[in-house]
Amino acid sequence: MAFYEKQLTVRKPLVVAGRHVKRYEVVTPGLEITDDIREAAYAFLPKIYPDFEDPTPPATVTVLHRSQAGMYLNAYNWVWDNVLHCRTAVSGDQPFLGSTDPDLTHFTVIPKDLIGCVWELPPLAHERTAWVRHVLKPGTPDFEAYLGDVMAEGLVGR
Repeated sequence: MAFYEKQLTVRKPLVVAGRHVKRYEVVTPGLEITDDIREAAYAFLPKIYPDFEDPTPPATVTVLHRSQAGMYLNAYNWVWDNVLHCRTAVSGDQPFLGSTDPDLTHFTVIPKDLIGCVWELPPLAHERTAWVRHVLKPGTPDFEAYLGDVMAEGLVGR
């Protein structure tokens, strides 16, 4: 399998079903993520939030990834103060991941224990450091500073 760089873009944060969502997008060269796909992904997002109560500030990091095969929505949710809870969703005809509908706006939960591919994981290193810097380390957590601290856009995957 050949490796190539993909483009990472940062989108403006949203609040979705009460959680603050920092949004990254990864796109295979020659493809795009359209607004209808984005809308469908963020409408589906609450289905992959943690299914338990937690006092941690409600923060989620998403990576929405467009590949030749389809779409992936990774939701990394901060829980238990310093732990990432991960659930992923897929759209497009990818039966091995539980999706058989070719419509890229029809997401379904991936029934496998996956956390992300080599293009989806780089934002996590940044997010871990930002969470420590702004939420865990200071005497008074600065949640707003965390939400504003995002990875730089550009090529991703190395």
